[in-house]
Amino acid sequence: MALGPEHPGRVRGVGAGISPRQFFNLPRPQRVKFADQLKESVRIVLQEETKKMEARTKQLVEAEREHLLSQLSHLIPNFDPSMLKPKTSPMNPMSDKASCSGAEVRSLHLEDDTARNGEQQEQTKSGALDNQDEEKREENKDEQKMGETIDEGKKEEEKENKDEGKEEDTNVEEKKEEKQDEEKHDEEGDEVLDYSNVEVPSSLQSLCGYVETTLKPQGKIMTFNIEKEVFGADRSTFVLHEDITQFAGMEEIGATVVVVYMRCLYDLLREANMCSMVGFIDPAQVSANAGSLTDRSRIVASRLQKTDGEQIFMMPYNPGRHWVLLIVRAKRETVYFLDPLPGNRVVDEEGKNIVNSALKIYNSHIGRTGRKAPIWKTLPGTPKQPSSVECGYYVMRFMRDIIMDPSLEFEKKFAKGKDQAPYPQAAIDEVRKEWAEFVCLHMD
Repeated sequence: MALGPEHPGRVRGVGAGISPRQFFNLPRPQRVKFADQLKESVRIVLQEETKKMEARTKQLVEAEREHLLSQLSHLIPNFDPSMLKPKTSPMNPMSDKASCSGAEVRSLHLEDDTARNGEQQEQTKSGALDNQDEEKREENKDEQKMGETIDEGKKEEEKENKDEGKEEDTNVEEKKEEKQDEEKHDEEGDEVLDYSNVEVPSSLQSLCGYVETTLKPQGKIMTFNIEKEVFGADRSTFVLHEDITQFAGMEEIGATVVVVYMRCLYDLLREANMCSMVGFIDPAQVSANAGSLTDRSRIVASRLQKTDGEQIFMMPYNPGRHWVLLIVRAKRETVYFLDPLPGNRVVDEEGKNIVNSALKIYNSHIGRTGRKAPIWKTLPGTPKQPSSVECGYYVMRFMRDIIMDPSLEFEKKFAKGKDQAPYPQAAIDEVRKEWAEFVCLHMD
């Protein structure tokens, strides 16, 4: 009675204005919208149904395969099922080719990629629901047909045959239109120069001879052990005979070819006593599809932590079917962007996030606050590739030009207003010759 009536919303003995949530430090109740709950429940149901559909499809495929094998075993004496297995050749995880062919290369944005992935998932889910609805409709039709008379069944069969004939005609027309569209797309595709008449350096010719006499007949590969000083950790890679023949034919190249040439450039750095001025970051470990963004940022950060003053790090980067060069100057928190494609190019958003995160880790390691955001500079004065397959060769040449200048004045060399004409073929052949001579040293 002395305390008086209860007053909801406040705590006795504390005073007005203090709620129980504030006094007892209770968490605020999380409100979940009904729409979000509905979306989550629908997503779970769709996932379960998709798994059921995949399991059902797998069972059907296995049953068809067993039936086919049993028929072949009856038709062919001493039939071995292992004959149907495709022959596989050794694949290099870093030999994925990268070029600008097939479509116009655009800067890849992380938000666009996630949006596209979300659209594909929604299309897959809606497709699964459509398939279930179709199955139910077919079952209902079958039940109705069972109760109909023979004459009505014959009439429906005749109608179905007519409809199937119409569908086949429309399918044939659609296939013809698709072929015509594909032919038009191929004709309107990006231009690729003809390098069949380009003279191949003598060292590359001898390497191609080694491919025909040893690598291809004996199924061998060429292994390269890369020292810790090159990329910050000991590692090895291998070159396939396809890498050599495609490199000799001026076709698109993969990360393996670039990595081997960077190992070749490291010898030039040692001869010029420039190892404390220039460092390398492994493109096979930081380009697209090489791991999560966090893992790639840590790889770059661990390399930057071994920087020595004004040392720069050259990082060839492939965001997808195209090679560019990033030059990271950790002490100044500045990154330079060199792109061999003509036009006003934009830095790939994912590559930008990788380097920005790596610089934050580097600043934390050295105990520096650093800038809010690193400085990104595009160097538009680089020579531009003439067609859609030379981006890898141009990035290799960029690195060579930078190393050959002891003053490292690449920012002035590739500044805006400079000549943007393509490299002469002799400059590209110089890179190809050095690469071939280095690879020839590893021949058995």
